[in-house]
Amino acid sequence: MTWKSRGDLLPKSVMSKKWVIFLCIGSFCAGLVFTNSRIWTIPEPKGLGRTTAMEAEKLNVVSEDCNSRILQEKEVKRETKGIYREAFKTQNAIHRTLDKTISNLELELAAAKAAQESIRNGAPVPEDIKMSESSGRSRYLMVVGINTAFSSRKRRDSIRETWMPQGEKRKKLEEEKGIIIRFVIGHSATSGGILDRAIEAEDKKHGDFLRLDHVEGYLELSAKTKTYFATAVNLWDADFYIKVDDDVHVNIATLGQTLVRHRSKQRVYIGCMKSGPVLSQKGVRYHEPEYWKFGEAGNKYFRHATGQLYAISKDLATYISNNKHVLHKYANEDVSLGSWFIGLDVDHIDDRRLCCGTPPDCEWKAQAGNVCVASFDWTCSGICRSAERIKEVHKRCGEGEKALWSASF
Repeated sequence: MTWKSRGDLLPKSVMSKKWVIFLCIGSFCAGLVFTNSRIWTIPEPKGLGRTTAMEAEKLNVVSEDCNSRILQEKEVKRETKGIYREAFKTQNAIHRTLDKTISNLELELAAAKAAQESIRNGAPVPEDIKMSESSGRSRYLMVVGINTAFSSRKRRDSIRETWMPQGEKRKKLEEEKGIIIRFVIGHSATSGGILDRAIEAEDKKHGDFLRLDHVEGYLELSAKTKTYFATAVNLWDADFYIKVDDDVHVNIATLGQTLVRHRSKQRVYIGCMKSGPVLSQKGVRYHEPEYWKFGEAGNKYFRHATGQLYAISKDLATYISNNKHVLHKYANEDVSLGSWFIGLDVDHIDDRRLCCGTPPDCEWKAQAGNVCVASFDWTCSGICRSAERIKEVHKRCGEGEKALWSASF
């Protein structure tokens, strides 16, 4: 090869290198131009962009709305529970009222049936009751039955002269105060005999007897008590029925004010509660032939009201009337009455004002402002020689006629 040919080759090789460098630099610059806007930007995942201020506020509103909705739902649930609770209470109250109404209707129906049975059996019906039935049955506060005997004419007269109003006053007492007072007696073993005719004549004069379908006798007091309550509840619609002996002094207004405090109770038994020994010895007073039913010798009776005066509510009188054929009679009538209520839901009210002593006991209590309902001597189970002494007791322990007519029941 000649120098000429070598010279031709050398420049060609040099130019080629320059173009290569130029092209490289140009390519690098072009790359910078096209990639400048994306080289430092980190691509974000789709849907996970940054939250703007407006978006954050919207999210806040949505969050608060959700919380509010949750609170409202809780409040609604609370209110719903309260409504259900009140509805349940109301339903229970309605059921109780319906039960009470049905019970009262059943008692009234039973009383009406018993009244019809009593009339069919020939029980006498007083003239004032006939008038009451023809014009609609009246409602009374109390019926006071004074237990008496054929031989007790003087006792009855002494009561008529003291605490039992007579004539027009007795009628006014019934109409204005709702208080019925009657002497309670049956008939003799020889019906229509001299004893019965004497009572009929006395009744014709005073008109203050309740005659029972019952044969009188000391050993028949339990049966007489049962018959009295059954008859009285069928003749008069009253809140209370009272039994009192004819040798006891009674303040009628004080008795009424005592009873009205227990008017709201359905089954109430009011008296001086006691629990005496069960006497098994024959020949002694108040001997109990069925003493063995009360357990071992020396046992006491269950709590019951003393027999001089006690009161029972209409429901209990109706109960006696409806079950008179199966209620057991013990020797002592106050024990019998107490036994009829054993096992029943009965309120026993022990009120010692129903068994005050005669003066000075009842007199001191009256002066202290605690007027007695009833007064008698425990030693005599009534006022000793009551026909002679009851006027003195009335004078010293009586509430006064004004108290009766001014009393509001």
